[in-house]
Amino acid sequence: MRLFTIWFLTFITTVPVLAQSENSEKEWTLQECVRVALDNNLNVRRGLYNVESFKVGLFQSKMAFLPSLNAGSSYGENFGRALNPVTNLFINRNSTAINMQASSSLTLFNGLRLQNSFRQSQRDYEASEQDLEKSRNDVIINVVTLYVNVIFNQELFDNASYQLNSSQQQLQRIKRQVAVGGLPRGDELNQEAQVATNEVNLINQENALNFSLLQLKQAMQLPGGTPMRVQVPDLQLEDLLLEDGPNVTYDIALQNMPEIRSAMLKVESAQLALKASKGSLYPRLSLNGSAASNYSSASDIPRTTITGFAPSSTPLGLVNVSGTNYDVYGLEPVTSVISEGYSQQDQLKDNLFKQVSLSLSIPIFNGWQNRSGVQRAAINHEVANINAQETKNSLRQTIETAYNDALAASKSYAASQKQVNAREEAYRMAKQRFELGAINYFEYQISENDLFQAKSDLARAKYNFIFKKKILDFYQGKPIDY
Repeated sequence: MRLFTIWFLTFITTVPVLAQSENSEKEWTLQECVRVALDNNLNVRRGLYNVESFKVGLFQSKMAFLPSLNAGSSYGENFGRALNPVTNLFINRNSTAINMQASSSLTLFNGLRLQNSFRQSQRDYEASEQDLEKSRNDVIINVVTLYVNVIFNQELFDNASYQLNSSQQQLQRIKRQVAVGGLPRGDELNQEAQVATNEVNLINQENALNFSLLQLKQAMQLPGGTPMRVQVPDLQLEDLLLEDGPNVTYDIALQNMPEIRSAMLKVESAQLALKASKGSLYPRLSLNGSAASNYSSASDIPRTTITGFAPSSTPLGLVNVSGTNYDVYGLEPVTSVISEGYSQQDQLKDNLFKQVSLSLSIPIFNGWQNRSGVQRAAINHEVANINAQETKNSLRQTIETAYNDALAASKSYAASQKQVNAREEAYRMAKQRFELGAINYFEYQISENDLFQAKSDLARAKYNFIFKKKILDFYQGKPIDY
């Protein structure tokens, strides 16, 4: 019974703790959100396969420098009159034919097309890696934006909760004063309306918070029902400083941003593609080699033998002639080979044909295909230059906009901080005066609403500055963390 009591007490105290641990929301840091989003993002996965595809193309362009080698064979049954491939004479019998051949070709010169195509594949592969990095950066920026938006809505929700709690406490005080005749009934009704207004505002802020959390989960490719609570960083005013101007940030971004490197690599790729297409206007010189052999059963010569007799090696007995013994030998059959025949292996060996040649191909006129290819490559090169300049312009505009917004947000934050301090002091004094009956309800309510609006403006300016400053840090190659 004592052991059972101990087990029961342990059970009833452990189960609630486990249940609370399972149902509790995990607190997500920015780094964790970014990591999960990068692991789950489909554009990033697609970029990985795109890199692998260009890697295959790079390997193929490298192997193009090696000679080609091809081999083949054929087997056939011939019936009736046919040409003997060995004797080149017509025969009228069924036969079997085997043909085997191998060929190789090495390009010696083709207007440097192979070399330029290989360099182009290198640039394309490197550009695909930069495009993948750009996809990762887009995911990071998007997650940071949504993460900051969650924090901003969380702070607005906390402000709304505080305002609702404050108005509820004020309603209780007004009710007590109305009960003793210190305040009119109208003040109580007005305060109840204010509480209801604050409740609606709290619901709206809660909806905004939940929606921003949903957007963050969707960016991380997580189900909408996943419990989530983000970690709110502790940021002070001294952290909100702009050290470098937009020009400095832009110069650094030109060296760090993958979209710029990708655009420049694509310009180089287009230029190499133009050089490669010009190679089609030059003659092509190739070294070729081939070997072939054949066999035909019509040319088979059977193995020829002859059988005769020769003295045996063992004597059969002795014969005495005039007192002398002589060995007596008999005859035994002996087979002799007259001709070994003409086997399949011998035919293939004797019919072996080898060839080495140089071939020169000079393009003279082929429907203007080569010239058109060069013109299209030149146009693509100009388009790549335009795209690169457009990417640079977009980067500069983004940085300049982010800097101006961050500068304005920093000023707004400093002004909003002063405004909040002043509103808090004004609200404190208005609250005391209202409780003493020195001011009416409307003056008090205006002071409270002004404080809430000032805190909302402060939160908006602070997190707007946070995001814009992090964007500037990101373009300078600094890690985004809190």
